[in-house]
Amino acid sequence: MQIVIVDSSRVVLQIIASLIEPRGHAVHAFTDSAEALGFLRATPTVRVLITSLEVRPLCGLELCWSARLIAEERGPLHVITMSSVRNVRSLAEALDSGADDFIEKPPSAEELNARLRAAERLTTMQEELIRLAETDPLTGALNRRAFFNRARIAAERNSHPGGVSAILADIDHFKRINDQHGHDTGDRAITAVADLIAGEGIGGRLGGEEFALILPRCCLSEATTRAERLRSNVQDLRIRAGDATVTLSCSFGVSTWADGDSVEALIKRADIALYAAKSGGRNRVVASTPDAVPIVAQ
Repeated sequence: MQIVIVDSSRVVLQIIASLIEPRGHAVHAFTDSAEALGFLRATPTVRVLITSLEVRPLCGLELCWSARLIAEERGPLHVITMSSVRNVRSLAEALDSGADDFIEKPPSAEELNARLRAAERLTTMQEELIRLAETDPLTGALNRRAFFNRARIAAERNSHPGGVSAILADIDHFKRINDQHGHDTGDRAITAVADLIAGEGIGGRLGGEEFALILPRCCLSEATTRAERLRSNVQDLRIRAGDATVTLSCSFGVSTWADGDSVEALIKRADIALYAAKSGGRNRVVASTPDAVPIVAQ
């Protein structure tokens, strides 16, 4: 596991690192709690934070609380606080601030590694539960709920005109593929398109044969270009169906962020553009202007 340790004393950091590094853990040590928090934010693979309560500039309780907020976006994080003073009040404050565990400082090697084994079991289980709750079981793509959650986070960080764009895609004549070649072939077609979508940005399966893609820091013209590339790549797919080979196509609708927008409005405009692409002959890309007037990509 990747573990972050925070303490004001470099000696304490060295002691704790020496207790857990022989077990194969990657240790990142900090005397500055703000720097540690920045590292946690930038490194979602960290699974354990061990922090003293007596750190600066953020105190240990503030660091616990801030780390817990980060974990809500980036995935499981087990927080262990430590203090040379063990009392009921310190323990209660640490747990109320988002800590999962509390140990005395300095910890023994046996106790610390036992607690880390427990942390590894818990974070592994949490990762699996999150995966099951957020992914579509057929394709492994984000499901509808998880996609909209990720889309809202991306929009909050890029909420300015042209700061984030959306692409909706729908497999053309999908019922015909199922009827002529069977649902197994239809499932392989859905999975193949989902794989292409996932390689472009924050992609999800909204249901059936419909997919969505959020592109942070991407304007309308660039999003339209990327949708056209996806359209071409889908056309190049070859799906095996027994002795036959099935080809397919997708229609695409594109939209971009506008002043006073919301994720729901952004997706709605892309959906309007997708409908225009389907009704206009399919296998094409249509971009929607902020006032929802679709423009067929040339």
